[in-house]
Amino acid sequence: MSKKITSIEEFNRFFHQPTLHPLMAVGNLAQADLSLYDPTDFDMYCVVLMDVDFGELVMGGSRMRYRAGTVFSMRPGQVVSMNLDYSVKPQGWMLAFRPELLEKSGLGRDFYMFRFFQHDLNDALELSDVERGIILNSFANICAELQSPRDYLSNHMLRLGIGQLLSYCKRFFERQFATPDVQKSSLADRLESLLDTYLSSGSAAQMGQPTVAWCAAQFKFSANYFGEMVRREMHITAQEFIQQKIVANAIRLLEGTSMSVNEISEELGFSYPNHFSRMFKHNTRLTPVEWRKQHLQQQASTGHQGQGPKSSSPSSH
Repeated sequence: MSKKITSIEEFNRFFHQPTLHPLMAVGNLAQADLSLYDPTDFDMYCVVLMDVDFGELVMGGSRMRYRAGTVFSMRPGQVVSMNLDYSVKPQGWMLAFRPELLEKSGLGRDFYMFRFFQHDLNDALELSDVERGIILNSFANICAELQSPRDYLSNHMLRLGIGQLLSYCKRFFERQFATPDVQKSSLADRLESLLDTYLSSGSAAQMGQPTVAWCAAQFKFSANYFGEMVRREMHITAQEFIQQKIVANAIRLLEGTSMSVNEISEELGFSYPNHFSRMFKHNTRLTPVEWRKQHLQQQASTGHQGQGPKSSSPSSH
């Protein structure tokens, strides 16, 4: 059974510290009660710096051990626990803030940028020594503001401090995304090759259409992490890219074989031919039958094989 922490006051009790603000707190993991690491829904946004490897983190059915200098995030509703290594004392920092802190504020307005809260366990941020120092300094600034005498600027300064920490995390995540093996040209080429192989090998007929989650797994990323990387580097969603590759392979079969539309639909992993026809028309403005008819007419008029109706061709990169 998991427990649910519903208030900052309850959160602070696990760290044996007073409540300095009703909607946010920073806890020192070295001072936390070990029951904090039992299965818990914190019901708030959290950013955690693991400053030593002190056990296996468990979240959403996944398990992971992090090296020292790793940051991960949690969102309301996620249940997290740790299988502790009792030979190592926990070290690190944990920021927690209630969703209400975002209401009617600049932090709330900009919160859409911090997509890393949707990442999975294996998408944690591994910090360099310089980045670790910056993150530690951001935690220290928030702590200092929490402990300062309250005045009319206190809430504003605290939100700025959280925004600074989250912005640094965003910057460092983007640095991590931009490693050489996932740069644009490599990502596009590898994904295109992956999908072409899958669609032309008969795998789709056996296992169904390729999905974003399946593609992400081939890259050893979570679906959210992978989708964000494709969108950033290729300026298209992963689902749109997959659909374009399905359409391109459908066109290849329509123009180069005598397979029926139903057979092509099955070959590309569709359970129902009408779903295939609807998706094809959405991307090309023609049904598969119309595409093949126009292709044959063009082929007859030109005397050689064409490339399909140019005015209706699917988008390309």
